[in-house]
This record gives sequence, C-alpha cells and structure tokens, in this order.
Amino acid sequence: MSHESPIKFFTGTETRYLSEKIVHAYGTTLGKSSITRFSDGEFVVSFDETVRGNTVFIIQSTFSPTENLFELLLLIDAAKRASAYKVVAVIPYFGFARQDRKDKPRVAIGAKLVADMLVAAGVSRVMTMDLHADQIQGFFNIPVDHIYASTLFLPYVKSLNLDHLVVASPDMGGTKRANVYSKFLNVPMVVAHKSREQANVVAEMTVIGNVKGKNVILLDDMIDTAGTITKAADIMMEQGALSVRAIATHPVLSGPAYDRIRNSSITEVIVSDSIPLKQECGKIKVLSVANLFADTINKVYNFESISSNFII
Repeated sequence: MSHESPIKFFTGTETRYLSEKIVHAYGTTLGKSSITRFSDGEFVVSFDETVRGNTVFIIQSTFSPTENLFELLLLIDAAKRASAYKVVAVIPYFGFARQDRKDKPRVAIGAKLVADMLVAAGVSRVMTMDLHADQIQGFFNIPVDHIYASTLFLPYVKSLNLDHLVVASPDMGGTKRANVYSKFLNVPMVVAHKSREQANVVAEMTVIGNVKGKNVILLDDMIDTAGTITKAADIMMEQGALSVRAIATHPVLSGPAYDRIRNSSITEVIVSDSIPLKQECGKIKVLSVANLFADTINKVYNFESISSNFII
C-alpha cells in the first residue's frame, strides 16, 4: 500500500548529527528549517519549505537542556499550522521518562506531562526507543512505536564470542530486560541489589547470583552519572568475574560519568547514538540506531508491520 501524502524529514538543532544519518539510511535528505533566537533566549522555529499535505517526521531527542523538548513542540506546532497531513515525532531518547509515577508525595509525573504536551502540540504519532518505563506508552492516546535497541546490541554481544557469559541487571527494576537477554543468549542471569539514600547516590550494593569465572554483560536503559554501573562492575570483579561490559541504550553521561568509567574495572561500555557523547572515551563503543529508525519509519509510512524489528 503506498502513500498519497509525500514524506518529509526535519530535525531539531541538537539531534542533527543523528537525523542526517537516519535520512541518509532512508535514502533522502533533511528538509529545510531554521531557528531564530532573541537576545533573552526566546527562539522561533520555522519551516523554509512547504509541508502542506505532507507526512512530516520531526527527529529530536529530548535530552537536557529542556530547550530540546520545547524546540520539538514548536516544530510540531509549526508543521500543524502549515497544514501538514500528519506529524510524527521521532524521539530516540525520551527525556523526563524517569518521572513515570509518584514515588513520593507531592511530585510531578513528568513523563505524562511531556506526553500531554506533545499531543497538545498536534503530534499524530510518536516513535521512540527503550523508554525508561514501558508503561509510558500508555500515557499517550495516539500510536507509539517503541523500538528496542536490543536489535543492535544482541548481535554485537554474539560477535564477541565470549565464553562463560552471564547477563546482569544493575538493579531490581532492570530484571525484565536482563531476563530477555539471558533467554535469547541462553545464559544465566544475576542481579545487583542496590539501595539509594538520594538520587544519583548508591548507598549499598550486593550481587545476587554467581559471577566467579564469568564474563558479565551489565544491562541498563541509560547511564547517567555511571555510579551504579561502575560500582556494580567493581563489586563483580572483586567477586571473581573475568570481565564486565556494560550495555546502555542512552548515554546521558553527566557529571563524573566519564571519569568513573575510565577509572572503573569495566572493559567496555556499549551505547547507542540516541544522545551524542560529550567527550571521547576509549572504553565507550557507539552503535548507531540510524538504520533501525530508518527501517521503522519506512514501515510505518507504508503501513507495514514493524514487529520484525523487535528481538524483544
């Protein structure tokens, strides 16, 4: 089934590095848009070509600062007001996803607020990857295509040809993800149990399961300050692990993250390019999600099933 509405791609400012790779993999080029800034920080976005009757894909990860989210909202609004047929937000990294519930009194549910703002701006569909919590899909009353980066990571793990492999989750919340990897690779799973006294600070950690003589693959959806992942790796090495590698889809990598990774016993950190690296680090390997998104966009645009893109 083919489309009557032509497809056009646009990018937010900070995600141009990835958008260019996605459209190249799709076989086209980015549409022209521009941003004008006032001296007080306010900015205006505009499309420099017609989008009337087009299916418009706007690619923007909403990592910090919040300007990336607001720029995406303005681009969606501009496309709707310019009579776009449909507007699809492609958000490789969905920011504020850690705020998916009230985990203490009197806090916001930021992920739901972002979902509401995207819909209010006029988005028809959202495409994202490895949400911090799967239930965020239910915050939307529009279709959400949730892509799993395991499609990239699992073949890479297999290519390492590691013996005595074990999959590990750095916390109890990631056990579902780790369980899927362990089943697919047919290897055991262990869990690091941590307690936090405050955000980004791990108080205590214990490993549930045996890592002695094992090559460990630590899995998480994101690495922020790298406190959890490096502490887990160091404890596992102390308990006799042969090596520890970490896989995380979103390299948030803020604060002391790079120094912690460099100084830790982790052999390699494998991430996607949903967020650009802020600095070079020999231990970090980046696998691009451009082909994965280009393929998913093509299937969605042509009303084809995307289930074949999911290993999980």
